[in-house]
Amino acid sequence: MDTVTVSPKFEVVIPERIRDEFHIRAGDKMAVIVKHGILHYVPIRPFELTKGMTPGLDTKDLRDKHDRF
Repeated sequence: MDTVTVSPKFEVVIPERIRDEFHIRAGDKMAVIVKHGILHYVPIRPFELTKGMTPGLDTKDLRDKHDRF
């Protein structure tokens, strides 16, 4: 388990191993989600980069980009 320390400016440094594994780069946006008292940081990725995240999923009935408002 990796740990981080909160700085006096309330900043944390994401450990290098985690940055490499999740391809997190300086300037990336992160969503902050609190669920059941647990803080989650989730990288926000452009929709185009999410393609292929669910192998085997039948996508024929999913809406395409041009179908959204």
